[in-house]
Amino acid sequence: MFFTAWARQDSEEENIRVNAGMLRNLLAALADKHVAHVALMTGLKHYLGPFESYAAGEMADTPFHEEEPRLPVRNMYYAQEDELWSGAATQGFTWSAHRAHTVIGHAVGNAMNMGLTIAVQATLCKETGQPFTFPGSETQWNGLTDMTDAGLLADHMVWASTTPAYADEAFNVVNGDVFRWRWMWPRLAAYSGVEPEGYQDEPRPLEVQMAGTEELWQRIADTEGLAESRLDRVASWWHTDGDLGRNIEVVTDMSKSRIAGFTEYRRTLDAFTDLFDRYRADNLIP
Repeated sequence: MFFTAWARQDSEEENIRVNAGMLRNLLAALADKHVAHVALMTGLKHYLGPFESYAAGEMADTPFHEEEPRLPVRNMYYAQEDELWSGAATQGFTWSAHRAHTVIGHAVGNAMNMGLTIAVQATLCKETGQPFTFPGSETQWNGLTDMTDAGLLADHMVWASTTPAYADEAFNVVNGDVFRWRWMWPRLAAYSGVEPEGYQDEPRPLEVQMAGTEELWQRIADTEGLAESRLDRVASWWHTDGDLGRNIEVVTDMSKSRIAGFTEYRRTLDAFTDLFDRYRADNLIP
């Protein structure tokens, strides 16, 4: 069983109640189905802390390693892991936890998809003639980071679920390359046919840059025959602002997976451009 769901709530306590509850209820419903393995997708908020105290306290040095102790705060991911362990103890299945960094993939209506959000930003910039402006912090513009392609994440979850020697373990999962946004941003701009503008003096969040563009997106969708005319279904400004607005370096160690035998690799620039091509083919962007 592969669990990748998340329902955003107004507080971390509510995130814990709802999201840990969803996993607990699903495991209870499957109690008599002889489940062999449960793979749980979480993320780097395991190391960074929940949204309410995101990257605000003392954290481990980067790159993050799986053996780091939990932070002394309430965290949805910790609660989900506890439910996973409890279910394994009572039902006898093996488990794996998959701690992804920023995931990009082909999904509509997803609350946390930087890939489609950036594609939509570029589309709106092209329509208005505005520069494709980096929304984040100086640290993110200049520092090293990494990401996770959804296809690679899926392969990682299947691998852990079918490799008995490494059952009952948590694994980081990222593409394998590192990059700086000052390198990535102009390449995404060139691929999208817009003029890039990098960090200048302070962050320029997308929630501010793109405010009031709902009707413009509707017009673009109508003119181009796009599959989704609701802007909030294709862009999650808040999440990309949070991700790119961090004032800390975020890099993830993949040694544990590599040593265990998972050797897949994905260049993040290719992950973005392949996604953009697929979005166009599916009429999500013009």
